[in-house]
Amino acid sequence: MVVVLNIKFKDMQFVKLVFWAIGCFFLVLIGPLNGQVGIYDSGGPIMPEQGAYDVTFYELSLDIQPEQQSINGTVLVEAIVVQPLHVLVLDLDTTLVVTEAQENNTSLNIIRKEGKVHIELGYTRQPGEKLSVLVTYGGKPRVAPRAPWDGGFNWEKTPSGAHWIATSCQTEGADLWWPNKDHVSDEPDSMRIRIRVPDPLVVASNGRLISVDQSNGFSTYNWFVSTPINNYNVALNIAPYETIVGEMKCINGDTYPVEFYVLPEDLEKGEKLFPEILAHLAFYEKYLGPYPFRADKYGVAQTPHLGMEHQTIIAYGAKFSNSTMTGGKDWGFDALHHHELGHEWWGNMVTNADWKDMWIHEGFCSYMQALYVEELSGKERYREFIRNQRFANRLAVAPALVQSSEQIYRAPIYSKGSTVLHSLRYLMGDQAFLSALRRMAYPTKESEEWTDGRQCRFVNTNDFILICEEESGTDLDWFFDVYVRQPALPLLKSSISKGFLTLEWEAPNDLPFPMPIDIEVGGELKRLTLPAKIEIPEGEQPTVDPDGWVLLKTK
Repeated sequence: MVVVLNIKFKDMQFVKLVFWAIGCFFLVLIGPLNGQVGIYDSGGPIMPEQGAYDVTFYELSLDIQPEQQSINGTVLVEAIVVQPLHVLVLDLDTTLVVTEAQENNTSLNIIRKEGKVHIELGYTRQPGEKLSVLVTYGGKPRVAPRAPWDGGFNWEKTPSGAHWIATSCQTEGADLWWPNKDHVSDEPDSMRIRIRVPDPLVVASNGRLISVDQSNGFSTYNWFVSTPINNYNVALNIAPYETIVGEMKCINGDTYPVEFYVLPEDLEKGEKLFPEILAHLAFYEKYLGPYPFRADKYGVAQTPHLGMEHQTIIAYGAKFSNSTMTGGKDWGFDALHHHELGHEWWGNMVTNADWKDMWIHEGFCSYMQALYVEELSGKERYREFIRNQRFANRLAVAPALVQSSEQIYRAPIYSKGSTVLHSLRYLMGDQAFLSALRRMAYPTKESEEWTDGRQCRFVNTNDFILICEEESGTDLDWFFDVYVRQPALPLLKSSISKGFLTLEWEAPNDLPFPMPIDIEVGGELKRLTLPAKIEIPEGEQPTVDPDGWVLLKTK
């Protein structure tokens, strides 16, 4: 898929956009020549050779050797040329060796430059031409130092001593273990995954299982992904799995398979969790619309690492504990599964066009957990969940300039992103806010019926602003300029003198900030537009923002 940036033009925003464009221009000039910060980073300014083609299809075929902790195989790359191109540049970790590249059975010259594979095409290809290049490679892929945060391959053992293998590569990029165009702005329209393993190992991967071919003590699992997929979401999960199989009735009347791949030792625990998995699906469909990948499946695979949002095969390593990813606090549901499932909407269907908008993945998923707490336990428990979110506020949640994955994950895109949505809900009101969330997932009712990949799309923060403005009927640039474009929080200045309470905002960089706020006096709740000065009856103690809706700086 080719990224299309939806840039918002308004008279008051023109100067900002000019500076944004200038900043991007200089970032490209001073950025790394290879288009990313380093081998173990993903995204960033894209190099011209990679921006010149659009990947339409990958076919990944691998032979997994667990005892040697090695892989060998091929990747077929099909692409359309969008700018004149004479060298096809792919990404691949230096731990892996490329032995051949072919087009139409003709060998092509290969040049390795750090984490890049330069494949000389022989002559310049013109816009509109199609490429089909087969790359043969192999070796010992990077062992994950601390999966899933620092990724690679996990070569582990189950409690019974069987091989237990998993991949994770979100921030480092899928080029940790297979050649591809490692940039968030390009996804294949579909993908085939063929994985050969020794029996009795089972391969749980993306898409739907087409067949299993068995021969001489080995099995080849043939998976097909029928929709666009982020490269880092392509995943292998290998173990002597037992499979719990069910079916989900979609909100639109469709049905789709639900599969949970669990270790034999944990089959009973998996069967106990399975109804909750279905309940989580029902919750997300209620608020965001149909599960996007029902043409394939919804899958969960038990993993030796904590978890990851691998499309249609969520990595689940919470050890069947509700509090594994919540600092030991049990909110009444399996928080790890709930969060990773949310990425099927926020991240896998709706994908940031650049890592700078990653809060749309992580902040939105974090906020969906708050909504689920509210649905399970009520508004006060919801407020407690919001209060429990903590973040260091040093970097902008959605900066204007191009970011790599490593750069954006230094920002508080989870907790602050979630809290920003909490304050936005207060500003817009429940009806408009929840409608905006659903429209951000599915812009039209027609799109809720699609299962052929058209429901997958690239977005940026401006897309969300436009939807929120349409739903609320008000301008909201000021809200996002303060809360996500820069890091500092607004300060609420208050004073009481001679029976009057005075309230006013001190916004960072003197930005406009017409945020209303609630005040409770004598049991009565009032919403004030600031600056404000109101009389306080003698003996009354006013409470500002008693329900904690507004994100602000605390002295």
